[in-house]
Amino acid sequence: MQLSDLLEETYLALVGNKVRSSLTVLGIVIGIASVIAMVAIGQGSQASIQASIQSIGSNLIAITPGAQRGVGQQVSAGRGSSQTLTAADASAIQAQVSSVSAVAPDLTKRYQVTAPGTNTNTQVIGTTPAYLNVRNIAVDQGSFFTDQDVTSMAKVVVIGPTARDDLFGQGSDAIGKTLRINNISFLVIGITQSKGGTGFANPDDAVYVPLTTAQHFLAGVTYVSTISVSAVDQQSMSTVQQAITTLLLQRHNISNPQSADFSILNQNDIVSTASSVTGTFTALLASVAAISLVVGGIGIMNMMLTTVTERTREIGLRKAIGAERNDISNQFLMEAVALTFSGGILGIILGWIVTLLVEKFASIHSQITLSSVLMAFGVSAAIGVVFGYYPARRASGLNPIEALRYE
Repeated sequence: MQLSDLLEETYLALVGNKVRSSLTVLGIVIGIASVIAMVAIGQGSQASIQASIQSIGSNLIAITPGAQRGVGQQVSAGRGSSQTLTAADASAIQAQVSSVSAVAPDLTKRYQVTAPGTNTNTQVIGTTPAYLNVRNIAVDQGSFFTDQDVTSMAKVVVIGPTARDDLFGQGSDAIGKTLRINNISFLVIGITQSKGGTGFANPDDAVYVPLTTAQHFLAGVTYVSTISVSAVDQQSMSTVQQAITTLLLQRHNISNPQSADFSILNQNDIVSTASSVTGTFTALLASVAAISLVVGGIGIMNMMLTTVTERTREIGLRKAIGAERNDISNQFLMEAVALTFSGGILGIILGWIVTLLVEKFASIHSQITLSSVLMAFGVSAAIGVVFGYYPARRASGLNPIEALRYE
């Protein structure tokens, strides 16, 4: 049988029972669409999380007081208090550790911040000018405070756009106005650019003051909450992390790394862990959606077996006039593949539409990739071959005489 004849017979067989063919294809369509949509949502979430982590700083290494509680490998069992890091430790890191582009200590606490007629409870970050580079923060209006402001304990403040809107009104010009933190007046000298974010760590809702000002006037302490270090590139982050660990152990007179009173988080480790979690989540979603494909494949096999029974006399007649077993087998196998091929095309279109709708109305970031489309389409084609093989072989194995006598 020539290929053109095979395609024509396949078309006539499928069109001859449109309702059954459509319902059979529906299972494949739903399965393919589900896989594409689920994988797109999972990959989009993974990319969004990675972008959020990267946005907090460039090649960031964060040092916090106390035992390691998050992702990290160098220090894991310390018993330090919250007062174990100082600005002097940050200065030592800047001076003695190579491959470091910037170091920014900070003292972060929440305070009630007031302006005439308004107030908000937000995060007040006492830090140094290097914080801009380390944490990828840019000033939109005015300027950031200087090293001289830090040295002189100046009562100046830079606020995020959300804090500006809460205290002075939506989009207002807050430069030159005053606000009060812990009943102490501060002059607003700058507004940072919006980075986006929610929750307690939203940089747009933060208020920045010189580190020494926060230590002396607000908190009355000498320690810092975090030391943020920016490595010159990603390749040197592990080396910088190890060098910082060694330096701080020496400065704090600790001989056993397991007793360290500080923790170090490497941004690459955080990204890797987040990617692993979201990757597992994506695989789980795809696995659940793949069940629909299996169900669709079973539906195709069921339909083809039914078709073999209904067309038994036709098969006997074809064999009687000279059709070989391969001709019969190829015809039924082609019908199964055609069903899954059609279902794959429609499933890809439906999956793309569903993904766009989810992203638009549910505000869930999604990302359709060529690999996921090819994977889903390849699986649908494989299902057509696998689940169509048995009915095709059964049809080709019918005895022509018995088939002609079948009622």
